Amino acid sequence: MFFDAKDYAAAARVLTGLVDEVPDQVGPRLLLARSYYHSAQLRRAEAELRVLVERDPVEHYARLMLGRTLQRQARHEEAESHLRIAAALAGDFADRP
Repeated sequence: MFFDAKDYAAAARVLTGLVDEVPDQVGPRLLLARSYYHSAQLRRAEAELRVLVERDPVEHYARLMLGRTLQRQARHEEAESHLRIAAALAGDFADRP
């Protein structure tokens, strides 16, 4: 409902409590990271995504989002490695050297 309304800050407030309750579940943490990303809370998004990638290095969407989050912070070199891994996990080798 918050995503449909594009109220990402409100979504983040709700999801923070949920992630605290079920810290090992991927879905809520990914949604929290997306909420932070869309509300330009990029450091917080990065922190949540790094937790996910550390726990599951082959989590494709977390890698992709981490790469995009780093790009938005003008950390392009660091972003590239995550984007390459995400592309490889998705089987997308056409756009990468």
